[in-house]
Amino acid sequence: MKKIFYLMISALILCTSCKDDEKDYQTFVIKIQLAYPKESPFKPSEGIEVTLTDSKGSSLKEKTDKTGMALFKVPAGVYKASATDIRQSGDHSYIYSGIKSNIAISMATSANLFVLDLSESKKGQVVIKELYISGCPKNDGSGNFSNDQYVILYNNSAQPASLDNLCLGMTFPTANSFAPNKDYVGGKLMYESEGWVPAGNGIWYFPKNVTIEPGKQILIALSGAIDHTKTYTKSVDLSKAEYYCTYDVSVYDNTIYYPAPSAAIPSTHYLSAVKYGLGNAWALSNTSPAFFIFTTKDVTPAAFANDKSNFNYYSGKVNPVYARLKIKDEWVLDGIEVFKVGEKNNQKRLTAKIDAGYVNHQNAKGYTLYRNVDPEATKAVPGNEAKLVYKYNKGTEIDGKASTDPSGIDAEASLKKGARIIYMDSNNSTNDFHQRRQSSLKD
Repeated sequence: MKKIFYLMISALILCTSCKDDEKDYQTFVIKIQLAYPKESPFKPSEGIEVTLTDSKGSSLKEKTDKTGMALFKVPAGVYKASATDIRQSGDHSYIYSGIKSNIAISMATSANLFVLDLSESKKGQVVIKELYISGCPKNDGSGNFSNDQYVILYNNSAQPASLDNLCLGMTFPTANSFAPNKDYVGGKLMYESEGWVPAGNGIWYFPKNVTIEPGKQILIALSGAIDHTKTYTKSVDLSKAEYYCTYDVSVYDNTIYYPAPSAAIPSTHYLSAVKYGLGNAWALSNTSPAFFIFTTKDVTPAAFANDKSNFNYYSGKVNPVYARLKIKDEWVLDGIEVFKVGEKNNQKRLTAKIDAGYVNHQNAKGYTLYRNVDPEATKAVPGNEAKLVYKYNKGTEIDGKASTDPSGIDAEASLKKGARIIYMDSNNSTNDFHQRRQSSLKD
């Protein structure tokens, strides 16, 4: 009898174990519904990747259906759902991202539908990635050289970016941040309430459409599209075939600013100019410019800049030296306000809608102004994490304080490893830029 009893007990234990194993391996259907902000111009769509991660770090990925819902079959446990959706509208990229933690699934779970709320981050499609303006020390220590300026434009979105009717502009005649500025009336910029910013002296534009692919860039030599390192070793080489340059001798013929470009650069890469002010060069400040890029929408840049009804005259003086174009706020794609370090009279020239802050800059050191990485958006790009390089150390010190990228990500090193970088774009240069100790071309 005892033997039979023990066999019965063993069988019962075995049976109970089987039931427990069934519970362990039983799967449950989880529905993750993406929810966009009410003010979003977009609706849920098919094909958005949703990631479900368990407490041990293992992940499953599924894509949404037409309603924005993703289905998962998983065993009991605690999960975290996350998703990122990048959309394009006009000249801006919209990043929707969200994380929902502590999704507990068990036999006791009464519901299997979970809403993942997404937050919106609006990004300019084309942004100023880097602005190198102040030059470098000469080899013999006799002074500094500054006719080697350039700007790098970067496609910060997930869609190809057209540069059709894209222009380069600068505020003028207040080219320097510390110059007396009669645009201030009652303590405010007179044009801020009117919804425009001034583009002085002239503008540069692309005579033929150029497209920048997602995560790619173009460099535009603003003066001297040649290899300056042959004369000044601390300068930069602006002679590469893929570069663009401001070169239109029919408008600006100052050969110090505009020597003949390198033979490697095709003439199709020359930008064209329209001048409505005085002078033989488009002289961007090498200490503290207010620089911006804009589009003339459906009007060609030449037609817009030659229409005097679009003019404003600084301080009301109707004279070519004071002529400026009125650029609508909504036409401005990106801007950077630069203040000179050590000046007490720095004043903003770009309005808060264009740039709510400024970045400090020390000239003649070979320093450059470089855009910070958006860490969350960059990490959210599928496959990016393993390609990101950290411990960024190329920032500088300004008045005893570090000027660096707070993300800690070395963007240039990461790009070389194949990472897709998404840069900060908060319309505030204080948050978006830092002073870098060397041009990215010298990395």
